[in-house]
Amino acid sequence: MNDLIKKLIAGGENQKVEFKEADFEFPKSAYETICAFLNTNGGHLILGVKDNGKISGINKDKIQKMKNDFINVMNSGSKISPAIHLDIKDMEIDGKSILYIYVIQSSQVHRCNGKTFIRQDEADIDISNNNKAISQLYLTKDSSYSENRIFPAVRYEQLREDLIQRGRKLALVQNPNHPWREMDNMTILKRSSLYMENPMTGEKGFTLAAILLFGTDELIAAAVPAFRIDVIKRVRNLSRYDDRLDLRTNLIESYDKILEFLAKNLPDPFYKEGNQRISLRENIFRELVANIIVHKEYANAEPTRLIIERHKIYTENSNKPFINGIINLDNLVTHPKNPNITRYFKEIGRVEELGSGIENIIHYCDLYTGNIPVLKDETLFTFTLEHNLFEENEFLSDSLSDQVSLESDQVSDQVSDQVSDQVFLEKTILEFCSEAKSLSEILKRTGYLNKNYFRKKFLWPLIAQGRIAMTNPDSPNSPTQKYVTRINP
Repeated sequence: MNDLIKKLIAGGENQKVEFKEADFEFPKSAYETICAFLNTNGGHLILGVKDNGKISGINKDKIQKMKNDFINVMNSGSKISPAIHLDIKDMEIDGKSILYIYVIQSSQVHRCNGKTFIRQDEADIDISNNNKAISQLYLTKDSSYSENRIFPAVRYEQLREDLIQRGRKLALVQNPNHPWREMDNMTILKRSSLYMENPMTGEKGFTLAAILLFGTDELIAAAVPAFRIDVIKRVRNLSRYDDRLDLRTNLIESYDKILEFLAKNLPDPFYKEGNQRISLRENIFRELVANIIVHKEYANAEPTRLIIERHKIYTENSNKPFINGIINLDNLVTHPKNPNITRYFKEIGRVEELGSGIENIIHYCDLYTGNIPVLKDETLFTFTLEHNLFEENEFLSDSLSDQVSLESDQVSDQVSDQVSDQVFLEKTILEFCSEAKSLSEILKRTGYLNKNYFRKKFLWPLIAQGRIAMTNPDSPNSPTQKYVTRINP
């Protein structure tokens, strides 16, 4: 996070970055900037920095009071209306205290002290007296965000109260002092923009986002009949599938069920980050599944798909494109397609710090498979990851087992040969690493070219068994890393 803040400060103020000095109190003009960010494209507000980018800092004794004042004001609706919950983080940059607020683009029109602001270049522009600009702002919001569609006939009783309560508990796990602790369920829904009033028409009620998050399956089917998430594993049975998950339920439980399906159907090789073992599979797919859910265009009838094949994992998700092309770290921008669903998922810990998800997916996919995924932001948002997670001998064994009555001896011999090859290679590695060897030396000795496949198939299991040790266990990916046998082969 500190690296991100330093990069933002170095880049100076712009359409999405604003600096404010704040020695002893929260600057009142900062609320106008927050309003402008909400109404336009979102942005980063950094307190304790001068306009020229010089860090002035904030009095440390005032930090907590400023944070508390900000949270109370934002949740009361006294400054920003409709009220909205935003995180505020304190940190040190170059030995000085600052406060950082990331403002997500909102799907609603917000006002600050009764005035409407938008962001243009580095300025917060008051458009309160410009009826044409305000009408255009409302039209833009209405046409861009289908999650805001109001269903005036839907009653609170048609929502699942257990899911609302579960969301409250998950938010309190993230932050024990979360404002939701003291709110009743209806207040939480209103403050999360899941119950709204259209100021242009006077229509009020629960939104499509509320129905998708908390509705019964019957209510969801009535509101969005085509809604479906299809998750398939097609590795052995290529004509149909090995396993399938057909989801037509709320987004909170859909998220959990997809991750359970992936945990059952994808391997999770041993990997250490620093001194801690982490799940590469979980780090990739909790981000990817959250991305699928919060960025889907729910007005589109096209079902969402996540397909696991022998050498490829891919997703297809209906989408309103922003980049219109391949996403990479150079053109990566934060542009939530469903801001209210995104914000709710962030509050309950299903979405990490906004903007970090795609970076994490790319980083951990490389470690997981040795390949970088291809992400395309088009009418269908697609993710494609080539892999070698399933061994060819798995397919061979399955194919041969269909003929077991005729060729059982042959199958037995082949399986026996595969086991013998595994044992022989492990023995070779253990003997060769009696003195510390680098991965490239081990690959050369064994004749393997695919380092990621080799590590997952042979090296990591030996490390997990305690038979091979890393010379630099605190930095598993160190370029000087070597491996040494811990027991006599």
